[in-house]
Amino acid sequence: MKRLVQLYDLILTGMALLAGGLLVWLMVSILISVTMRNLGLQPFAWLFLSGEYGLFYLTMLGAPWLVRERGHVHVELVTAMLPRPAQRLLSRLVALACVGLCALLAWKGLDLVQQNYARSDYDVRAYFTPKWLLTIAFPVSFGMMAVEFARFVFGRQLMHSGEAGIHE
Repeated sequence: MKRLVQLYDLILTGMALLAGGLLVWLMVSILISVTMRNLGLQPFAWLFLSGEYGLFYLTMLGAPWLVRERGHVHVELVTAMLPRPAQRLLSRLVALACVGLCALLAWKGLDLVQQNYARSDYDVRAYFTPKWLLTIAFPVSFGMMAVEFARFVFGRQLMHSGEAGIHE
């Protein structure tokens, strides 16, 4: 079991690092594209497409890590006003709702991937890209987010701190 957890952690960290690399690529691709346009050249079709796909993938790949680090946006206004036992209960209930929603989205995402693969659907723009290569991010990312939210439901650490305002 310990090996499985280590593998999962490695995959999660790898996804976050890949998302960071994609963010750097977005900066570089935009810089190249703008420079080419200013020089009167037509930017490469793959340059625009890679930026478009990169934006999608960096969002999907980075989201599970953000959940783990409690880096997603949430408002602590209500939890800060509640007594500690109610804070704990509300935080766990919210995390449980997030698990359910992410699990549903992962399931529907898997169904979409299977449909894209079975139908041989392609994203037809500059290149013919199999759609399942894009939609595979949905079940993977939302499945991992469900696992991360479940850690807040069953683990010692809560998703909400109960402190309103910025505390960094």
